[in-house]
Amino acid sequence: MGGKNKQRTKGNVRPSSSGRAAELLARDGAGVPGFVGFGASTSGDPGYVPAIHGAEEIDNLVDADFRLVLRKLSKRDSVTKLKAVQEFGTMCHERDSDTVKGVLPYWPRIYCKISMDHDRRVREATHQAFEQLILKVRRNLAPYLKSIMGHWLIAQCDTYSPAASAANVAFQAAFPLNKQPEALSFCKDEILTVLQDNLLKETADTLSDPQTVPVEEREAKYVRLLTSSLLALKRLLTHLPHQERESLRERLGQLIAPGKFWKYSKHKTPQVRGAYFEVLASLCEHVPELAQGEASRVCVAVLLSIDDTDPVVLPPLWEAVLHVLSSITDCWSHVNAQKGVLPKLWVLLKEGGKGLATALHPNLLPFISKLPDEVTQPAFNFYSTFFTSLVLGLSSERALSSPSESAAIICATMECLRFCMLQNSGEDEEQKCIQNMLITDQLLPLVGRALGSSHLQAGPLFFQVVDMLGSWEKRAGAADDCSSPSGEKDLFCRLLADFWEELGRLCILHVDQEEAEQGALEGIATLLWIMQNPESAAWRQTTRKKKRELKICFSDLDGKEEKDEELQREPQNKTTFQSDDCSPLRTRHLGELVKQLAKLNMVHVRERSSARHLHFLSLLLRSFSSQEVFRVLLTPQECEGDLGLGDEALSKNMAVRFLLLKVVTWLKQDGRSDTDFVVEMVFSVLRCCGSGDEKMLILNHLTYMDLKWGILLEIIQKACAEPAYMDLCQGWVKGSVLGEKLVSLAAELCEMGLRGTPTSSAPKHAHSWALISLSLSQQHNNETLIGKEYVEKIIDRLHATLSEAKGMSDAGNMEPLVSFISDVAANFFSAVRGCLLLASAEDLLFTVFQLCAQDQTVTRLSDAVLHKLRNAFFAGVHALVSFLKSEVKEAKFFLYVAVWVKNQLINSPLGLKSLEVLVEAVQKLVETVGMAQPGDPSLMWRFINSLTPTGEEWTKIRQSLPPQWVKSPLLSGRLRITCDCPCADVWKFRMPARLPAHLCVCALLGQVVCTALHNSDQQGADAAALLELRQTAAEILYALQWCAEMECAPPMVAEYHKMLQDWDLATKIHTQWPDGSSIIQTVFTRSMIEGSLWSLTLSRCIQTAIVTATDIKGLFGDVESFFPLSEKSVSTIQVLCPSLPREDREALVDLAIAELLNWQEEGKDHRYSVTSCLAILHCCLKEDTPVAEEVLSAVIATIMEWRNSKEEWFLFSSHLGNVSVGELMLSVEMMRFFCWLLSHSSAVLQGAQWDLLLCSMLAWLETASDNLPVFWNPWVQLFVCVNCELIVRLSEFFMAPPSDVVGTLPAELCTEWQEFFVEGIHSLLLPLLVRIPDEFTDPDDPLFPVPVLRSVGKALMYIPVQQLTNNKLPARFVAGQKSNLPAALQTLLNTLSPLLLFRARPLQLAAYHVLNKVMTGLPECDGESDSSRAEEDDGEEPSLSPPAALMTILTATEELLENILGGVPVGEFAVVQPLSVEHCCILGYLLSWKLLLTFFKASPSHLRVQYSSHLKKSRSLHKLLLYLFRLMPENPTLHCQGAEAPSKETKTFFTETLSPSFCNTDAVQWEVPHLACSVYYCTLKDLPAMVRLWWNSQEKRVSSAVDRFTSRYVSSVLSSQEIASVQSSTHSFENMTVKARCASREVIATYSVDDVFIELVIQLPQNYPLGCITVESGRRVGVAMQQWRNWMLQLSTYLTHQNGSIMEGLALWKNNVDKRFEGVEDCMICFSVIHGSNYSLPKKACHTCKKKFHSACLYKWFTSSNKSTCPLCRETFF
Repeated sequence: MGGKNKQRTKGNVRPSSSGRAAELLARDGAGVPGFVGFGASTSGDPGYVPAIHGAEEIDNLVDADFRLVLRKLSKRDSVTKLKAVQEFGTMCHERDSDTVKGVLPYWPRIYCKISMDHDRRVREATHQAFEQLILKVRRNLAPYLKSIMGHWLIAQCDTYSPAASAANVAFQAAFPLNKQPEALSFCKDEILTVLQDNLLKETADTLSDPQTVPVEEREAKYVRLLTSSLLALKRLLTHLPHQERESLRERLGQLIAPGKFWKYSKHKTPQVRGAYFEVLASLCEHVPELAQGEASRVCVAVLLSIDDTDPVVLPPLWEAVLHVLSSITDCWSHVNAQKGVLPKLWVLLKEGGKGLATALHPNLLPFISKLPDEVTQPAFNFYSTFFTSLVLGLSSERALSSPSESAAIICATMECLRFCMLQNSGEDEEQKCIQNMLITDQLLPLVGRALGSSHLQAGPLFFQVVDMLGSWEKRAGAADDCSSPSGEKDLFCRLLADFWEELGRLCILHVDQEEAEQGALEGIATLLWIMQNPESAAWRQTTRKKKRELKICFSDLDGKEEKDEELQREPQNKTTFQSDDCSPLRTRHLGELVKQLAKLNMVHVRERSSARHLHFLSLLLRSFSSQEVFRVLLTPQECEGDLGLGDEALSKNMAVRFLLLKVVTWLKQDGRSDTDFVVEMVFSVLRCCGSGDEKMLILNHLTYMDLKWGILLEIIQKACAEPAYMDLCQGWVKGSVLGEKLVSLAAELCEMGLRGTPTSSAPKHAHSWALISLSLSQQHNNETLIGKEYVEKIIDRLHATLSEAKGMSDAGNMEPLVSFISDVAANFFSAVRGCLLLASAEDLLFTVFQLCAQDQTVTRLSDAVLHKLRNAFFAGVHALVSFLKSEVKEAKFFLYVAVWVKNQLINSPLGLKSLEVLVEAVQKLVETVGMAQPGDPSLMWRFINSLTPTGEEWTKIRQSLPPQWVKSPLLSGRLRITCDCPCADVWKFRMPARLPAHLCVCALLGQVVCTALHNSDQQGADAAALLELRQTAAEILYALQWCAEMECAPPMVAEYHKMLQDWDLATKIHTQWPDGSSIIQTVFTRSMIEGSLWSLTLSRCIQTAIVTATDIKGLFGDVESFFPLSEKSVSTIQVLCPSLPREDREALVDLAIAELLNWQEEGKDHRYSVTSCLAILHCCLKEDTPVAEEVLSAVIATIMEWRNSKEEWFLFSSHLGNVSVGELMLSVEMMRFFCWLLSHSSAVLQGAQWDLLLCSMLAWLETASDNLPVFWNPWVQLFVCVNCELIVRLSEFFMAPPSDVVGTLPAELCTEWQEFFVEGIHSLLLPLLVRIPDEFTDPDDPLFPVPVLRSVGKALMYIPVQQLTNNKLPARFVAGQKSNLPAALQTLLNTLSPLLLFRARPLQLAAYHVLNKVMTGLPECDGESDSSRAEEDDGEEPSLSPPAALMTILTATEELLENILGGVPVGEFAVVQPLSVEHCCILGYLLSWKLLLTFFKASPSHLRVQYSSHLKKSRSLHKLLLYLFRLMPENPTLHCQGAEAPSKETKTFFTETLSPSFCNTDAVQWEVPHLACSVYYCTLKDLPAMVRLWWNSQEKRVSSAVDRFTSRYVSSVLSSQEIASVQSSTHSFENMTVKARCASREVIATYSVDDVFIELVIQLPQNYPLGCITVESGRRVGVAMQQWRNWMLQLSTYLTHQNGSIMEGLALWKNNVDKRFEGVEDCMICFSVIHGSNYSLPKKACHTCKKKFHSACLYKWFTSSNKSTCPLCRETFF
């Protein structure tokens, strides 16, 4: 209840709850006293709900649940009451009637309270619950009816409509309609009592408690109660019977007598005032005697409030006004009309009712009809003011913007005008003046105003005027009616004559102007047309649908009441002025006026060529097309003469003469842009012609004339738009004259388009294409608009032109022509039913398809034109399939499309974009066919079968696929192929710019079949079609596998593969295509027959589809079916082996070993047989198939037997370029078998067998090294790679022999391995690594042996450092290169360092791993010469270059990196394409820095200073850091997981170490970012001072970015590692202890000697190591303050400026302090014993003061001060 968030009393742990409190009160035996006296009740019923049982006998009738709910209803909270009311209604509905009856005594009081609740939801729910109560208790409610009826009636008038509706529903549930007045009569006194209290006694403060209810809520409740009470009073008066109302007259008089009641007319709330005036109207209507008795107050309250314009008040106010005027006879005696009423009315009318004209003005006619003469005298002035005010209201803002407001004012004005005219139809002078004023001063000015106003013309004024004229004409023509006064006819004849005379002057005034207003002329034409056709107006049709509340009939002569049904517009084909709706009197006046206006109008057209008058003339002729009118438009000379028509009778037709002499002239005028109204005259003329032959003759004559094509277009458009016009010219449209004309036009347009001449350049052809399109696409009576033969001729011509334009796409601009033809074709296909029955239409559709299915680079068409072509194509296909039905089977279109598409796929060069366009076009075609024939997919499947190649075609295009796919599966060991080795030129082959035909066909068929399956089921596909689907699915899977196996595929193939993966074809084939198991069976059969890539396809199918072991077993039946072994069966077994059950693999092993051991049997190809057996054995062993050691020993013994008898099989010292693939594969299989033995069963090997293995391995390596030129051969590469894998397995074995094998190894085996075989291996591998880039210089060459480099690099990772130091590489030195390294090491660096930049990643990594082994030993060579160099130091800060070979690499790559990364701002991540030239360059640069940092870390402190100095001078580190912050990602989370700040669990590039791997190619895309982070981490760790110096020198943007990145991702890692290194350090200091605190990132050093005790606290910053390390003072004993400060400053300096760890800084500081205690004096420049950079002691002494200084300090002093004096004594230092 809103108190949940308040402070509770101590100990009160539960929030307050009204429900729980009520339950507590109602609990049995609770001992809580009941609440008595909830309030008084007028009915005498108890005003409370008993709290405990047994209080009274009647209380036991109230159910406990009801008591609880009733108490909740007394709560103040609205939500509680709402829930309680809803619960009460539910309980009333669910409980039995006896239980509910017990509530009735307590319901009235509660209902009377909550029915007036402020919350409208509570009020609505109350009556919904009341309805449920009524439905249960029924008649038992009667005793309590009087106590609730007053509030119930008020509730039915609630201002909240849902609440009022709910109360009404409850009332109707209680009382039927016929019983409701009786119920109200029964309770009428109680109702009046409640209403009287509410209206006269209650106030806002008495209704609600002022202490608890806000002012706004109190006022709203009071206003709502007043409004509802007033409306309830009206409802009571309305529903009570007459005799009951009479009995209440005295009570009603008491109610309205007080002054408070009459003050409600001025209440500030509109709702109250509106309800009050409704009460007064009801009083006047139902109790007129009472209203008459209070006439003075009623008239004042109502009539003087006539200017109240509130939207809520005005309707009931005017209802009350009319009732007052009708009921109170002397109403005007109580108010002054001239001063108090009429002035307010005039103001209100002038303002247009202030936006309430629709509510106000319908009351004006009844109002003025009730006005007595004393109010309207003088009548002339009254009516003049009244109508003037009404007309001025049309100028109000609301009337100008709202058509309904304007219409209401006009209707009221005309109704009142007609009434006043009838009221003043006498012959006295005053009435004549009024008549003249109404016509001359009011009506005609209003008509004239409407002629200049478009919104008035669109209103009802003209129709009202016509209605008025109709009434007058009936009265003027009613001479035969005996009841009509004799003078009335003369009066209305005179009125009509005056009206027509004045109207003529008005029209002539507007027409006879040189610059006549277009709107006025159109208004005159509209008025005249309405006068002729009064019952054919659209406005009248719409308004007659509306229900009118007020119906006015002025006289019986006005005719019967208007009908309710809608009247249809009559055809305007009458040739005279007579209309069924016009009286002869009006026809005469109207005809004279029209001829007068036409003649005057023609003068302006003839003399001034006025376009406005010509337009007006067209409007006139459309309504009044008669011979008389046409005659006045011609001169006497023009009415005679021959017209050349060949028909004398037709030549005498004035309308025809006007057409040929006038209209044709106007149509031929060049400057006329708008000819629509002139063309309209043509149809006006045709209406004056007799037979159809005459009309056809006239139109044919016009066709032969040299008119613009746009004229014919407009004539046909108008004919198609209106059926009446089509009837006039149907013969001409179907005739030969127009048809031949259109055929010649189409030919001319096509010729112009082929010449590249745009039709816009010829004004005559501005509308030509539109005319052709309309003629083809329009239909009349389900037939073509023009003759069918002419349609076919035009389509023939369009097809021929489009075909010619398709072949001329490169010669000129064909776009306009194609665009026009597309529009014409689209309209034709979509509009004409059965259009494709024409052969020419089918050919046109095929040509359109060809343009849609070709790439825009070929057709040279824009997107807009292509979109039009596609629309035309889809419309044509839909029409073809939908309309032709059974004839579709003979349609040749689909056959043409299939043949052309197959030719494009197989024979035409298609790029990826062209293929996508073709696939999309065919796919849309299939979709359209499927949607047009949803229940019969047979056509769609026949079309797909037509697209599918035959078996021979599939084989041909599949064999044309390049064989480069072999490399990847062969070298990865996933496939064994022993086919003939192609020559090197085959492997050099680079794919052309087009895709192979096989890929194109597979892509198209895959998408098309998926579309067809999606749009239909397989019921329309027969068995043959399903077989074709299986073959197609197998070919698609083959194509996908080919793409996947293409190593370093061309970009186009990679994009093609990605496209197919995006389409998800493989998954759809296995899940959506029918009979998926048959597809796998088809692939298995292909694998067994052809092998090679089909085997890999089978493997992918097994992985993708859900295949069980039973399914695989069903493919081959028994393993013996694979024997005798062949290449195909071996490949198939290899891919099936991981899925075979154990027993099948054991059976394969048994069969293979049996055949292997019997290798000498006759009739076999021994070499191939043993190779296949070894391959099968190896496949099964890889899948952990158990094989006995005796069997393995037998196999090894067999191999040893081969070594003795078939040594040539081992290819020792052979030229691998001359051996076959089968011979190579035997050696490869033996190597693979040995590799498996070393890893899984090395205990089988004995002494002689070890000799065989090691000697064979080394001999194979020598053979490989001698055959470097043939490393382009994939099988030779496989030979070398497997040999290197064998070397790796041997190296791993001898580095850590298995514990169960160590004891069984031959005694001298390990020694022989270390002393002989290792040296022999690496003496071959290291030169081989160097020779490969010399032999194969272009890494982009397809022949480049990347796999060999990868394998050699892996093997070289096990080369001993000693062998590198004493390598036998050819000497390589660089002139001028300073070096302290031995010749062998320098040669190694000079040889391998350039390989770091070679554009082959495996070679870069191999060079890095080899060099990294020797980096840690290189500083020793510089250390030997450092002492002698130090003696010769002249004071300048010494510097020493790191290995020159590496520095040369860095210098060479820095310029390249600047070109690559120069445009990327520092701090933004530069994305590097994996394996690109840039990637290799950056990789080499970062690997060089990794080596350099390894070298730097291994250097002693004094050398590290000199190396740092060199890096500082060369700015190499400065450039590195700038590059790193472009290569490190903004979020270095491992594999970019998440964007939030790294937590302890989050892995980043800084928490995970990086060791560049040869195999992890999946992470190549993150290799450079990870390596950059690793380099940055090592730089911060090993060169913190230099990084800090660089950071401080950067601009603010860069330094902020560096600080933010380092603090977020690196500092925490480095700090933790630094603290951990201090904790785990084994280095011990004499006289000093070091401790670390991880949580606070502190290191505490305690130094003590004799009586001296020093404690220092080293604090690491948040952005360590960028921020300076702070040194704080701990405890000190026996040290002077100045000395203490010096030592703290020294330690801070060492930690800040030395490039090392904290432990190294502490060691340096301790040495300095030790020297101080040993008596060595400080340098008086740096105040330190040991120099902070070069760690030297003060040696340079002044001859005068004898003080010693560091050489570096003196050098800095001399150079900075520009003096050579001693810093202390200022004497010359020498």
